[in-house]
Amino acid sequence: NSRTMSLLSQLEKINLDSVLGESDNARYVTSKILHLVQSQEKTRKEMTSKGSTGIEVILATLEVKSFHLCGYGCIVSFAFYHWAFYYEICCGGRRASVLVTKGGTQILLQLLLTASKDSPPNEELMVLLHTLLAKIGPKDKKIGMKARINGVLNISLNLVKQNLQNHRLILPCLQVLRVYSTNSVNAVSLGKNGVVELMFKIIGPFSKKNTSLMKVALDTLAALLKSKTNARRAVDRGYVQVLLTIYVDWHRHDSRHRYMLIRKGVLQCIKSVTNIKLGRKAFTDANGMKILYNTSQECLAVRTLDPLVNTSSLIMRKCFPKNRLPLPTIKSTFHFQLPVIPASGPVAQLYSLPPDVDDVVDESDDNDDAETESEIETENDDDKDQHFKNDDIETDINKLKPRQELGRPIEELKMYEQFFPELSENFQEWDLVSKEPKPFVPDANLSGPIVVPTASEE
Repeated sequence: NSRTMSLLSQLEKINLDSVLGESDNARYVTSKILHLVQSQEKTRKEMTSKGSTGIEVILATLEVKSFHLCGYGCIVSFAFYHWAFYYEICCGGRRASVLVTKGGTQILLQLLLTASKDSPPNEELMVLLHTLLAKIGPKDKKIGMKARINGVLNISLNLVKQNLQNHRLILPCLQVLRVYSTNSVNAVSLGKNGVVELMFKIIGPFSKKNTSLMKVALDTLAALLKSKTNARRAVDRGYVQVLLTIYVDWHRHDSRHRYMLIRKGVLQCIKSVTNIKLGRKAFTDANGMKILYNTSQECLAVRTLDPLVNTSSLIMRKCFPKNRLPLPTIKSTFHFQLPVIPASGPVAQLYSLPPDVDDVVDESDDNDDAETESEIETENDDDKDQHFKNDDIETDINKLKPRQELGRPIEELKMYEQFFPELSENFQEWDLVSKEPKPFVPDANLSGPIVVPTASEE
């Protein structure tokens, strides 16, 4: 019976009418709803209350193709609704989940596809559509597949390519690309269209302007580099050295530690690219071990920079050369010298290697030359180290058990038997009264005579 319900009822009737002339009425009703949403808290609660059909009516209006002209007004009211409940979305996401269950993701993707066909596309509409998709995207686990099926995967990428200087537009586009990239198939497809090269144009060179854009671009790049195909592409183009240079620049200029999240984003990109063997080799060749070690030493005094130290430690542990024991070089803290080194054979070859040679062959990803759509990549590996197969571990317990040898012969040790009678094998039970050994009484189940004790013994 309220004004809002009356307007929603009118909009619902307009949606049922296929007359093109009704688009002006739809625009008028939508603008009224927008005004009420902006001015009254009661209206916002009324549209999102349980049992209300306000969201369904707005989504239905967006879905009707004949009312494309009034779509902008609906999107504005929809966007304001999201901003008004930004805190609730961040805390619980209940309202964003409602939009997903109502089919809001599919409708927004279809509207994005329709709006992209305009030449040039409406900038305001693109900003609002990408803002909404970036907010409800994390609540929809299948948004990557839906975007690929609807053919809108490259729309956001093309907008970024054509508007590199328009930070207001490319920021929500990058947020949507970050959501798309959580799907491994989408990451490979975007990588083939040049998204990796595009990200490096945005994150470099060093600048403290538009740090929010820099942070989103780094998060997007880290998600893309989890794909092994994209990681190889980054290594082939020499981007590992670029990432290390960017990290050193931010480390030197961020003296007050205000941009710790950006520095961590660069480390996450390095961590993703070093998941493959080529990335680890490129990292070592670029003197990455020394760079991360020196920067980590400077960050130890500040507790807020512990995430940087932890991530750097994971990267260095992952990329440090592996060697078999015993180590005859300075690489090892302890020196294990073999009693006898054969003149020829594999052991002699290991000892003859120069100090800077990694004698453990890394075959972690030799068989992963191509990625398929069935590949599933983990999404919570930011805080887990990469595990590599180590065939050099001995599993035979008999070989691992050390041999114990006496320092003196047995004959010399017999002179101490009288001092340690409990160590001898001749154990007898003594009678405390007679001070003599008790007669042996075998078990009843055993064969042989049974000795019965006398009355005095009892």
